[in-house]
Amino acid sequence: MTAAPAPAIDAEDRLRADLYDYLAVLLTAPPDQALLDRTAGLTGDASRLGQAIDQLAQVARGTTPQAVTREFNALFIGVGRGELLPYASYYLTGFLNDKPLARLRGDMAKLGIARSERTSDPEDNIASLLEMMAGLIIGRFGQSAGADVQQDFFDKHIGPWADRFMTDLTQAEAADFYTNVGALGLAFLEIEREAFRLTS
Repeated sequence: MTAAPAPAIDAEDRLRADLYDYLAVLLTAPPDQALLDRTAGLTGDASRLGQAIDQLAQVARGTTPQAVTREFNALFIGVGRGELLPYASYYLTGFLNDKPLARLRGDMAKLGIARSERTSDPEDNIASLLEMMAGLIIGRFGQSAGADVQQDFFDKHIGPWADRFMTDLTQAEAADFYTNVGALGLAFLEIEREAFRLTS
């Protein structure tokens, strides 16, 4: 007896997952030269999202891994702490490791999502949440999650605060390349929120 094949992921969902993953990678660590080169080769259309892609590509063509690493460290690491704290608990309560993290861990257990061994960051880091969302879409944690599960995760763990974080990123003093990452994140989150609204 053979197992039923996993349902195919349609092209639109694949693109959504890819963009969640791309943003997660950029917010996990500064891009190396290979990723900067791939970013520099991106092209968008006339939409807000497309324009954000074009702008990020343009900035990628004019920077270096060393410059982006300095920027990343100033934004997220710093001496003691960076300019921004990219955690749901901090944005929602003003404290790290607070109730939003506990709620996330409960939902992760229900969804079969295990904490990554690659990081010591709390799971409610924006990069981790974006990576989890991509995984739900493409079935990284089992079968691809339905739209209702995706929307529930988004509404609970990303929607309430990620726009504020991305806005802060666009306005951060240390940001240059990452100003454009924030703009891309804002445009994408707006599309996701509207798509979920239309399907609910």
